[in-house]
This record gives sequence, structure tokens and C-alpha cells, in this order.
Amino acid sequence: MANRDPNLSAAPARPGLPSSIPPGRMALLFSVMLVTAAGNTAMQSVMPSIGTQLGVEDFWISLAYTWSALLWVTCAPIWARRSDKRGRKSMMALGMIGFISSMSLCGLVLWFGLAGLLPALWTLLLFAAARSLYGGFGSAAPPAVQAYVAARTARSERTNALSLIASSFGLGTVLGPALAPLLIFPGMDLVGPFIAFAAIGVIALVALRWRLPNDEPQFAARGKTFSEPFSASSQSGEGSGDEDEEESGGPHERLSWWEPRVRPWVVAGLVGGHAQAMVLGIVGFLVLDRLGLRSDPLSGAGPVGLVLMAGALATLVAQWGVIPRFNLGPRAATLGGIALAGLGVAIFAVSLTLNAIAFGYAVACLGFGLFRPGTTSGTSLAVTRAEQGEASGIVASVAGAAFVFAPALGVWLYNLSEPLAFGLIIGLCLSLLAVGWKQLTADDVLTTDRR
Repeated sequence: MANRDPNLSAAPARPGLPSSIPPGRMALLFSVMLVTAAGNTAMQSVMPSIGTQLGVEDFWISLAYTWSALLWVTCAPIWARRSDKRGRKSMMALGMIGFISSMSLCGLVLWFGLAGLLPALWTLLLFAAARSLYGGFGSAAPPAVQAYVAARTARSERTNALSLIASSFGLGTVLGPALAPLLIFPGMDLVGPFIAFAAIGVIALVALRWRLPNDEPQFAARGKTFSEPFSASSQSGEGSGDEDEEESGGPHERLSWWEPRVRPWVVAGLVGGHAQAMVLGIVGFLVLDRLGLRSDPLSGAGPVGLVLMAGALATLVAQWGVIPRFNLGPRAATLGGIALAGLGVAIFAVSLTLNAIAFGYAVACLGFGLFRPGTTSGTSLAVTRAEQGEASGIVASVAGAAFVFAPALGVWLYNLSEPLAFGLIIGLCLSLLAVGWKQLTADDVLTTDRR
């Protein structure tokens, strides 16, 4: 077949790389997530400065993301189910189109606002509308990538495989803040990163359409998309050899957030996700305040970017180093990660210098970098192979739900009372640790291959 990858008889698997997915394909999946993560964190590193320059209060800048996050929660499960019928590749492409459109229009709107051609209120409203394209259509890509990987890996290696994909977000969050100050072009100023990453997104979309084989089902989907990749290990409707017989296909009920198998992981994702979202909402404004940069917002992008890079590098250490090195299962990664995150937030809360802020944020991100793959793989392993599309939709929706109100709430509480804001975040981490200790399934049960 023309679409068959020449690397299917590939060399032995590399450490941390799922053996059932050729390296070329894994690189494409990695790049899809990398570009969107880099673009979003580049935006995050300049938005506090943009808000200050527009004269908009911090709370409203954070609230501008709410509509997009709400759309993400609603649309991610829809796109995940559609990927079962239309194939993963088409949903990844749709997600990239949503990202490119959103970044382009956000950049254009902000340029008009900073140039004084639009009032601050209309700039913020139009920015929120343009950002909604990412929530509505960009949410198609992550569930499709996760389902593609989860359906092609054995249970025993799925945490590592999904951690590798999650690390693409981590690497993106390193590159985004690092590149953002370099992309502040004359004439474009703070909106330069938006236009640059929209262009990079176009390149990633072309590579995806050109190099990833089509996987559109030729029949009514009943979970078989997961068992029929274009690979030498394809098992056309007969299961994968490492799962229950029930996972080989057939009709299955639509999963809800509160289905008993996934409910503990959903609760963990919501509680820990809200803690993480509040920290992400606060970090840029805290750097400006602690370093006295409110009067010079253009100079604030660099220090904010450095702190975000420190956190992103710590996330990579978690996902590229700690999880594979210690072969952490979902429960260990989730509980160990959230405990470490709480400690990092405590350090971050009392830091006054750039180095101390970066260190505290890095410790928190190391913890969240363990927590996120833990809840993702826990949700995936709690259900059958035929339900991976549904599971990936739940994971993406839960992740989006944390960003509906939590960033704005965190910033509002931070401006009201810093001890109250950081106390709530640490309280969420401790409550998840206590509840998760009793409720989350043991790793040896989840990760044992079924034969």
C-alpha cells in the first residue's frame, strides 16, 4: 500500500519509545502536541505584559480564557467519539487548523488593541472570541493523539508511552517561553509570538497531512479503529494479544465522567488540575509584582518566560526521566506528583527573587509533571481497548474543565489575599493526596498485561 510506512520493520525499540509505533509516526504525533503547547505558553508568557499595557486588570485577562476552556470541556469528548469513526488523523488535522486560526486572529486583534485602534474592552472581547476557536476545534487533536497511542501500546508500557506524548507538552512549554522574547519583532512587539507560532502550526499541519498514513475506518466504527493501525502488528478486529477478549471490539456504552471505573481518576484530574490551573494563572502576575516590573511591561516577558521555562524543564525531567527510570505506575505518579506539587507551591508562595521563584515553580511543575501522566494513564488503563476514544475524550475534557474558572479564581484570590490563594492551592493538593490514597487502584492491578 502507498501509505505503508517503510520503517515498519524498524529497529528495536528505544528506551521510553512504544515498540508498536514506528519512530517516524511518533515524531509526527509529538510535533502536533509540541507546536500547540509552545504556542500556548508563548502566549501565556506575554499576556500579563499585554494586559498591563492595555490597562486591563489581571482578573479580566485570566477570565478571557474561560469561554475557550468551556468549549474545550464540551467539544473534546465529541471530537474523541468522532475520531472513532473518522480516524485519528483527520481529528488531529482539525485540531491544528483550530490552533492556527486562533493564534492568527488573537494576534491580529491584540495588534489593533495595542496600536490604539480598538478600545481595551473590545480588544479583550474579540480576543476571547478568537481564542474560542482553539477551545472549539483545537480540542480535537489531543484526544486523537492519545487514543492513537493508547490503542497501539500494551497495558504494561502505556504509562511510559502516554508520558512520552505528555512530555511533548513539556518540551513545548520550554520552547514557547524561550522563543517568545526573540519573536517580539519591531512593529509587531508583543504580538509577534502569535503570528510566528501560527506559521509554525501551518508547517506542522502540512507534515501531518503528508506523512501520517490515513486511518479512516471503512466500516461503522465499534472500537476497531484502535485495532487496525497501518502497522505490521495490526490485528484486524481480533484484539492485540495483550488485552481481554472484551477489548477486541464490539459495541460498548458511552462512558461518562462518573462511570465507576474512571470516577476516581476523573476526581483526581479535576482536583489536581484546578490546583495546577490556579498556579499557571498566578505565575506571570506574581513575577511582575515580586520583581517590580508593572511599570515596564515590555521588559516583563523575559523574566516570566524564564520562570515558565524552569517549570517546563522540570516537567520534562519528570516525564522523560523520573517516570521511565523508576517505571512509575499511575497511582504512584499521581500521588507522588501531587505531594511534590504542594511542596513546590509552598516554596513559590514565599519567594521574593527571580531564582527563588523559578526554583519553587520548578518543584511544583516537577510534581504536576508526574501527576498529569499518572491520571491520564490511570483513566486509559481503567477501561478496555475499544473504549480508548471515549477515555481520551474524558481526559481532555477534564483537563479543560480545570481551566474554565480556576485561573481567574486564582488571580482574583491572589489580588485579594496571597495567603488565601496559595493556601487553597496547597489544600487541594493535600486533599487529593488523602482521598487518592484510599480510592485509586493499585498499580500492580492496573498495569498487568491481560492474556
